[in-house]
Amino acid sequence: MNQDAGPDNRLSYTDQAMFLALRATGEESMAQLVWVYDKGIDLDAVRRCHADLGYGLFGRLIESSPLPFGRHRWVAATGPMTPFELEQTPRPRNELTDWADERAGMPIDPETGPGWRMGALPMTDGSTAVSLEISHCLTDGMGAVITVTDALKGIRRNLDLPPAGARPKRLAVREDARDTLREVPVLAKTLAVAVRLAYRRRGDIKRSAPPPTTTPVGDPGAEVQVPAISVFVDAADWDARAEALSGNYFSLAAGFAARLGARMGRQRAEDGAVSLLIPISERTEDDSRANAVSLDSIAVDPGPVTADLTAARTVLREGFKRRREQPDESLELLPLIPFVPKFTVKRGADVLFDFADLPVSCTNLGDLDPMLSRIDGTDCDYLLLRGVNGRIPRRLLEQRRGLLTVVSSRYCGKVSLTVVGYQPGAENTKKSLRAVVSSVLAEFGLADVDHPEGDIGG
Repeated sequence: MNQDAGPDNRLSYTDQAMFLALRATGEESMAQLVWVYDKGIDLDAVRRCHADLGYGLFGRLIESSPLPFGRHRWVAATGPMTPFELEQTPRPRNELTDWADERAGMPIDPETGPGWRMGALPMTDGSTAVSLEISHCLTDGMGAVITVTDALKGIRRNLDLPPAGARPKRLAVREDARDTLREVPVLAKTLAVAVRLAYRRRGDIKRSAPPPTTTPVGDPGAEVQVPAISVFVDAADWDARAEALSGNYFSLAAGFAARLGARMGRQRAEDGAVSLLIPISERTEDDSRANAVSLDSIAVDPGPVTADLTAARTVLREGFKRRREQPDESLELLPLIPFVPKFTVKRGADVLFDFADLPVSCTNLGDLDPMLSRIDGTDCDYLLLRGVNGRIPRRLLEQRRGLLTVVSSRYCGKVSLTVVGYQPGAENTKKSLRAVVSSVLAEFGLADVDHPEGDIGG
């Protein structure tokens, strides 16, 4: 489709960078929502929600340019991409997160489809779980929350996208080549910026090279299911501890992430701080970008946070202020993304995400619309919001010296924390991860009030 004749359906440079980076590394990154009902559930209502989900950000796929340096485009894929998948054999309650992990490992592809899928699990104690998985190339966490909430309210957003294959190949080649020629002045300016930036950040580029590692246990090429657990803290207790520690809701979440990062060996060598990689939502009304966020890296000293959050709160405030006033200069390079070879995309991701600093991804979704917890029209007992890697090679995990992600949100009087973590050389089970998380919560005078899966094993 010629963007002059209608809406521009080209991916943003950030979205194309995300897509190419995941293709280059072999990862699958997705958002997952799991609703748990202790008693009965209206599956007919869940199926109606399933029918309404495939619109807006979920109702599309990526169509690659026929040119190696062309801009990829969004194409329509409205409605459910797969049938609603109801497990026929009930499973014990303590296998809930095992089932969620299995769902996260099912095929998701933002180009060939399905880009999202949904299923339910009846459990032997009479409870039921519903899981929704969405490719991170279709939407970020906030976009997923908004799209699901829209579906539960019966809202279907139309992005006015063409169907897949609407452009004959000859036309696609001609249009994409013309678009590239139009952008030559921008590309020339961007290339000059790249040269200057590469010189100034040559130390970061050198540091980002994959560090030498010990031989990983098991097949380095095998795909790893990274342990993921969710805990729930009473919101009143959370607020009381934040106030007692001279902090607020977010600085306590950041302090928890920093302390957990220290416990899992993710402190910077030069100063012992923990680098928190914090996505800041920039999503606006009717925003069609998949990833409408900016990233800020903020160093937090994990030492004092369990007794006093003042320093953490200060560096967070100063970091956000600095990012507003001085946008990340790396973003100026995004117009070069279609021209970057695969190996350079991998290295560019290492620099962008500061893997050499062992970052801890710290996402705060804030107060959620209560509607989000009502997948069958009534409040669920638990809502798990997980950012997971459905497929990640062990070699990549070892080269990055592990992974740690913390997602926090608040709903129905609870603070939800989902932690995804892998530490090279450690046990790396859900049971061991939960033990560390519970121990860190205890350092803050907090406790996991309950959890949806009962007693879990490894």
